Amino acid sequence: MNHGFAYVEQIGPDAIGRSVLEHLADRYRHSTMAEWAGRLTAGEVWLDGVAAAPADPLRPGQRLTWHRPPWREPAAPLDFAVVHRDADVLAVAKPRGLPTMPAGGFFTHTLHWQVQRRHPEAVAVHRLGRGTSGIVLFARSASARRGLPRAWNAGEVVRIYRGLVCGRPSRETFTVETPIGVVPHPVLGTVHAACVGGKPARTHVRMLARRNDASLVEVEIKTGRPDQIRIHLAAAGHPLVGDPFYGAGGLPRPEGRALPGDGGYRLHATRLEFPHPRTHARTVVECPPPAELRV
Repeated sequence: MNHGFAYVEQIGPDAIGRSVLEHLADRYRHSTMAEWAGRLTAGEVWLDGVAAAPADPLRPGQRLTWHRPPWREPAAPLDFAVVHRDADVLAVAKPRGLPTMPAGGFFTHTLHWQVQRRHPEAVAVHRLGRGTSGIVLFARSASARRGLPRAWNAGEVVRIYRGLVCGRPSRETFTVETPIGVVPHPVLGTVHAACVGGKPARTHVRMLARRNDASLVEVEIKTGRPDQIRIHLAAAGHPLVGDPFYGAGGLPRPEGRALPGDGGYRLHATRLEFPHPRTHARTVVECPPPAELRV
């Protein structure tokens, strides 16, 4: 059981004329309207520091806060290994099944929380999906908190993954450039997927080994769209083995009830190269893949 958490949102112009209850039920579809009504009745939701009523109208600039009571989080592996540490940078190996950041009912059962228990100054520079294992980079100093995101945005970080995909690609190497954007989803409202009007994305794929009806591949991403590797491999006709969410065309599987955070697939972040934020020297961090992703 954790200690609860306050989720804070500043109301934007799109909420004009809507009630608190309407806004919460439409924006946060992980809960029903009846569940949000119960939280409002219990005094868990505040508007500008005062307990809100379901019918209270919203105005832009108001501060809406849900004081979520303590809850029992889903189980997750909480251990991690340190693979690089200096005064500015911390790199750790995230286990498969542990979320990087709080979301979806996870708060203390996250890598960020567990790392900050030992290194309070560390801030995650990026994130991996819950079902993905491997290297996550944290900034420990002010110069790293500035320099590492800048290097990321400038395309100066090399990110190498290994994955197990369905089928046998016909080419030894290929590049996927399917745009990624938001598409409608019946439970979450929208999710990221292959989308004609989405943002540019590029993924390089290289065959490593063939295994019956599956293939081991190495993947390098040149952009960092949400769930990019899962979406691009599925869009190329070779979704990750065990991926319960993304299917043909890089879209959510229409027959399933899975969510993007659900695991089951095999994907590991095995190598990061980046300019060190203090020395600017090229720094390489590696994390060996699990047995099923070795050649």
